[in-house]
Amino acid sequence: MASYCISAVNLNFPIASSSSKFNSNSSLSFSFGASLSSFKHHHAASSSCLLKKVQKKQQHHHHHPLRVVCIDYPRPELENTANFLEAAYLSSTFRASPRPAKPLKVVIAGAGLAGLSTAKYLADAGHKPILLEARDVLGGKVAAWKDEDGDWYETGLHIFFGAYPNIQNLFGELGINDRLQWKEHSMIFAMPNKPGEFSRFDFPDVLPAPLNGIWAILRNNEMLTWPEKVKFAIGLLPAMLGGQPYVEAQDGLSVQEWMKKQGIPERVTDEVFIAMSKALNFINPDELSMQCILIALNRFLQEKHGSKMAFLDGNPPERLCMPVVDHIQSLGGEVHLNSRIQKIELNDDGTVKNFLLTNGKVIEGDTYVFATPVDILKLLLPNNWKDIPYFQRLEKLVGVPVINVHIWFDRKLKNTYDHLLFSRSPLLSVYADMSVTCKEYYNPNQSMLELVFAPAEEWVSRSDEDIINATMSELAKLFPDEISADQSKAKIVKYHIVKTPRSVYKTVPNCEPCRPMQRSPIEGFYLAGDYTKQKYLASMEGAVLSGKLCAQAIVQDSELLAARGQKKVAEASVI
Repeated sequence: MASYCISAVNLNFPIASSSSKFNSNSSLSFSFGASLSSFKHHHAASSSCLLKKVQKKQQHHHHHPLRVVCIDYPRPELENTANFLEAAYLSSTFRASPRPAKPLKVVIAGAGLAGLSTAKYLADAGHKPILLEARDVLGGKVAAWKDEDGDWYETGLHIFFGAYPNIQNLFGELGINDRLQWKEHSMIFAMPNKPGEFSRFDFPDVLPAPLNGIWAILRNNEMLTWPEKVKFAIGLLPAMLGGQPYVEAQDGLSVQEWMKKQGIPERVTDEVFIAMSKALNFINPDELSMQCILIALNRFLQEKHGSKMAFLDGNPPERLCMPVVDHIQSLGGEVHLNSRIQKIELNDDGTVKNFLLTNGKVIEGDTYVFATPVDILKLLLPNNWKDIPYFQRLEKLVGVPVINVHIWFDRKLKNTYDHLLFSRSPLLSVYADMSVTCKEYYNPNQSMLELVFAPAEEWVSRSDEDIINATMSELAKLFPDEISADQSKAKIVKYHIVKTPRSVYKTVPNCEPCRPMQRSPIEGFYLAGDYTKQKYLASMEGAVLSGKLCAQAIVQDSELLAARGQKKVAEASVI
């Protein structure tokens, strides 16, 4: 089986004209790194991209090429935070691990962030990962596809927080820190009662945590009144004083139940936590476990740059996943696409014999990892394992449906920011104008809105037309002067809808005890994925950390696993 390889992304591409087709006479060229030093840091509320005309003499009626220089906020100082140092130390243990006399051949199902992370750190420790991805694209929940016009559309709207220490370390280890476009330290919410207006929580850089977060809350008087702020602060005191044990103990309560128990006005939930719940887990506060909210608040309030956000500068498969693949392959590992698991075949003792693929190939290894979503694992779980409590508890864990909507308009929308925006819509979660926030998707003439449609339980089976019509009705409230539901204002050039019937696991009350450790009770079989036990719940950070913890467990067990492999070889030779 040959390894799959994708060429590096080329950031010279056509500018979209006013139609869905491209004008081949002009191109965009993005300038990175040192070129930014010639510009002073510039803040613009609507855009941080400057369009400059490159001065050249016109020859033979050729058009002047356009040069776009995107100026983003500086990378925050994350390296000295306790969580970053903890993540950096864990990464270093793999590189410092004694080289194995005979590297383990570790077969990993799933090339999302959890599988890629597992493979990367196993390769760092001197082992040989064989990564199998069912689809023809890398990334799992961060997968993306290119359409016939050359435009990308993604599985989700992905935000990289300062409070993601393992992801931030991963970017640094791969030498791609410059691929994160950091935005101003703010959270921006639409105002449903004032269509077209926004309310901001701005975190001042001069204050340490948690004072910068407290200042941001106190300064915002549009969403919460002073009495509501006081009651909310009093309600949060037990969480602030009780620390992690208190946070974990709240898993049995929904956000709505916890707010009521703490005497916090319902309007606080309506104004802030509906939007936050949908952004964190694509569900409403009456379903989401309060533990999820408290973990996020803890990270955001305890770390100065915890809530600071960055966008990736292009499509995730090429700009994030391929550097991981290149690293794995450089150390002798393999990555194969179009390699879907059909069956986990077992030995007589109940351990894994091999992975049987749908194309008929049989993949054998010394160790096996399932880094797929939990729903796929449950579908492929061998009957012999189903009565084991470790696997029985997985029944409580179910992926949540989500829909990602991309709409290209015939004009540049003005009522937006170079940032993530919380819609506070009953149908939409967060959105962004990706033609402004992302270098690769930049377009000076047309906006491309990427929107998360959630909760999606009742919509995932509906037609794309129904979803677009509902989305446009909501956008008409967010852009009252520019968008109307009947397209009498801004017109849709094209759209793409990506439905994920089972995305991240649904973080409902009492599911925490069901989350499995990465080391299973089956010798030589391990799990990775954000649903497995790690402290960042259902997130990209959780997926990457789960992969590191899975790799750590395998490295710790490597001598036992190697001895087990030698025993199998000896038994086979006797036969």
